[in-house]
Amino acid sequence: MRGEDTIENPKHLLRNFLSSRKWAYALSLLSIVISEFVMVQFPNLLGNFTNTLQTHHLSRAVVLHYSFLLLVVGVLYVLLYGFGQLRNGQLGRQFEYELRRRLFEHWESLSTAYFRKRSIGDLLNHALNDVRTVREALSGGLNILTNALFLLTATLIMTFRTVSPKLTLVSMIPLVFLPLFVIWWGPRIRNASRRAQEALSDMADLTEESISAIRLVKATANEHIEAHRFERRVDVIVRRQMSVFRQSAMFQSIIPFLGSISFSIALLYGGYLTITGQIHLGGFVAFTLYLAMIIQPLQQMGFVFNQFQRASASLARLEVLFSEMPDITNPENPVEVDIQGAVTVSLPKFRYPDGDRDALANVSFTAAAGETIGIVGRTGAGKTTLVNLLPRIFDPPAGSVFVDGHDVRTLRLETLREAIAYVPQDGFLFSTTIRENIGFSKENATEEEIIRAAQSASFWNEIEEFPEGLDTVVGERGVSLSGGQKQRAAIARAFLKDAPILILDDSLSAVDMNTEKRIIAAIRELRQGKTTIIIAHRLSAIRHADQILVLDDGTLLEQGTHEELLAHSGIYASMVALQEGEEALA
Repeated sequence: MRGEDTIENPKHLLRNFLSSRKWAYALSLLSIVISEFVMVQFPNLLGNFTNTLQTHHLSRAVVLHYSFLLLVVGVLYVLLYGFGQLRNGQLGRQFEYELRRRLFEHWESLSTAYFRKRSIGDLLNHALNDVRTVREALSGGLNILTNALFLLTATLIMTFRTVSPKLTLVSMIPLVFLPLFVIWWGPRIRNASRRAQEALSDMADLTEESISAIRLVKATANEHIEAHRFERRVDVIVRRQMSVFRQSAMFQSIIPFLGSISFSIALLYGGYLTITGQIHLGGFVAFTLYLAMIIQPLQQMGFVFNQFQRASASLARLEVLFSEMPDITNPENPVEVDIQGAVTVSLPKFRYPDGDRDALANVSFTAAAGETIGIVGRTGAGKTTLVNLLPRIFDPPAGSVFVDGHDVRTLRLETLREAIAYVPQDGFLFSTTIRENIGFSKENATEEEIIRAAQSASFWNEIEEFPEGLDTVVGERGVSLSGGQKQRAAIARAFLKDAPILILDDSLSAVDMNTEKRIIAAIRELRQGKTTIIIAHRLSAIRHADQILVLDDGTLLEQGTHEELLAHSGIYASMVALQEGEEALA
């Protein structure tokens, strides 16, 4: 199955990405390195110009000569550094795309149980903020770090060669304490960043929940309550992000402080060396410029250090996501079978992984290929749970659910699920066109096939009335359609798939009785020789079924045809009498 491909964790993915593009990175980094060795010629040229000025050998030709050299240095630096920065930025974007793609594929591979305990807002925060933080460190951070390291290296080489080794060593004394401070302060920034990202996830959770429930919020005039809840979450974010900024600011401030001490030492000792004639005035001027160039990369390295700490926290959060494994996987040696649609259930009990009581108990029935099974019962009776075991949305106990005589746990997941068309009660639609929603179940479906499926679902006449027809965009979760229209679009999608097994999970609850009759008639015509399982609250939808199962509190209490159950005068007969009375009263 596609979702079961091995998913690398973020650190392995990063290492492999860097390894596969090592020559591209080498070229961009080399460009940045050369640019820094070009840039450090600037103070040296100014120092030589100062010495020429001091010896009164200045002329128009000399001025033009140094001006031209400084212009060449500036142009070469811009071209070389700009190229390296552009290439690193492009590579960082490629990694961002790859990481997001792998993360989405990983989510698609996880079982439904995982999403019962994780909020959509938190997952989106991982995909947006955490991935972006890692990318910023990989592209911008790498640019700045490379620039800083080699600018520092080139500057020190120039000061040793062209000015004074003694002055360079003495001036660098305060800066040797910087690595110790980095080691001590790093974990503080990383932990503060992790807590800030967690607060962002909480805010994303609330935002997603509020927007999903916007109709309820407005209908109950509770906008102020939601705003107050959001304000509390934002307050937490502000506090935690301010903690990150304080930690970062304190770290950043120590570098200029140490730089100021270095400048003071350079002025005192460098002035002494100049006065005593141990170095030239031009050398002293060049050294002050070099020292400024040393402080700049140190500040940049501090910034990158902060960025890498935040990226490290995000990478750790992503690693937790990638460490999650699907609960439901393919068997080691799957049975290869061409599914016809016979279903057998012999289920002693079933409990959800996070449940504290059995959701189903003592449920047994057999349906031959081509039969129609009706399932009825009160809300919470276990109807949806039962049909979710068939495609292994949740895993049934071994030896309890069979298709064509094979335990579903021994079949390849892709084979099993491709043989089942499933229509949920809410008729879930994607935020795209009606055409794409219906065609979702069959790749490269023709327009004629889509129209026939819509006609069978009694939806085509309404589609024709829409200005854009099949190309009408339905909005998020089909918000622009009524409940009945959403259900019929989902039923059309299932008809188009034409699978050996069709499951309708109370998928006719929002349509009127006349439309229901037309859809049931279409099912009886289209589904000849194919198995159909219909969950319904309105019993008229399952009267034609070959078998009707009556569930209550997770237990199968009655089983038989419509006529047999009426003759039994049990729960089903009472339900029929109650609904017929309500219909007569209506």
